[in-house]
Amino acid sequence: MSNRKSNLIFIIPLIIVALWVALPTSPIHLGEREIMTHLGLDLVGGVQALLEADLPEDAEIDEASMETARTIMESRANGLLGVGEAVVQIAGDRRIVVELPGATDPEAALAVLGETGQLEFVDLGQLTSEQSLAMEGATIVTDYPAPPEDVPAGTTVLHTVMTGSSLEQVGVQQNRLGEWTVAFQLDDETRDIFAKYTSENLGSSLAIVLDKRVISAPQVNTAILTGSGSITGNFTAQSANDLAVQLRYGSLPIPLKIVESRTIGPSLGQDSLQKSLVAGFIGLAFVVVFMGAYYRLPGLLANLALLVYVAITFALFKLIPITLTLPGIAGFVLSIGVAVDANILIFERMKEELRESRRLNQAIDAGWARAWPSIRDSNLSTLITCAILFWFGSAFGASVVKGFAVTLALGVGVSLFTAIVVTRSFLHLTLDNIQFLDHPRWFGLKETP
Repeated sequence: MSNRKSNLIFIIPLIIVALWVALPTSPIHLGEREIMTHLGLDLVGGVQALLEADLPEDAEIDEASMETARTIMESRANGLLGVGEAVVQIAGDRRIVVELPGATDPEAALAVLGETGQLEFVDLGQLTSEQSLAMEGATIVTDYPAPPEDVPAGTTVLHTVMTGSSLEQVGVQQNRLGEWTVAFQLDDETRDIFAKYTSENLGSSLAIVLDKRVISAPQVNTAILTGSGSITGNFTAQSANDLAVQLRYGSLPIPLKIVESRTIGPSLGQDSLQKSLVAGFIGLAFVVVFMGAYYRLPGLLANLALLVYVAITFALFKLIPITLTLPGIAGFVLSIGVAVDANILIFERMKEELRESRRLNQAIDAGWARAWPSIRDSNLSTLITCAILFWFGSAFGASVVKGFAVTLALGVGVSLFTAIVVTRSFLHLTLDNIQFLDHPRWFGLKETP
């Protein structure tokens, strides 16, 4: 009895917190964190792109380089979206799949993701203001990372003073004229190099180059000793932010090219979401009606535990967070059936105990004990299958398979908790003081003469 009371003391606050997280449709703010439902590409629309290493087919690409590229791409993608909803996965040996739910400007997003992002500060020598302005947008040849071997005759190889790897902080701001600029702060080691260069090359043009293309070529008018500076180049707020995202998260270790991309409209996703919700509610309603009609009072208690299961699972989707896709919702709906399956096994075993004239509280414990091995084995096999599906989805970039596996596995885990703790506690709380022989029909059994 003491253990059952302890369970209720734990279960009731858990239910309250789960409902507080799961029910609101608007975001919940906890400090700097925003708790909300994250919907995938197939539900809110957006962009999906397949990027491939822009290297010869016979070139070897190590796993570390691909993982580094994936991490940088993920940081760039989330920096563009402003939230951690982008899905970036390695597909095979040389490809990366990127999904950007809710992306409003596909071309701009893909342009930022696809660029290598190698920033260089290049010495152009003494140029006039007109010559410096004419250099903007030009493609140049530099000596970084090494002087090229096949330089066309007459081409000047320019000297790179420092690279974007020296940037410690990057941000977007407006200058006194209202122009958007990308402000940066150099690390301690490079600050001295930059101070020495700007002191000795007053009047020279220092080009700011991204992937060998000149963004701007300002003249060095004063020595910059603090390591702080800004990049100008006729930016808009968006283009300045795009450049800052690239510089903030570093350059890609290998060049990537976009080999395939597609845009999914939000109307298609909304229609799919509505149909999925309707299907889920219909399935849940059938389960509730069946449990109540066939198992009577225990079935009603199981329905209550099932609602607790739904609230806890959906709250976890928000808290972790898990990006819900159509396959993910399918996995969640399937896990509802798994949760009910555990209750059915317990109730059938409990009926057998009641037919053998056991007391009701003994029948509950005996029914649970006899059903537990079957519940354990069936759920364990499902979890093993989910692990295999998750590995497959991760290895081959199949995000739909991965989403299905994650939601199903989480649902199975929560269903085990509700079957072991919640349903059992509800049964004892309600049925321990009921005389079974006086009300056999309450349990779906016939009265004995």
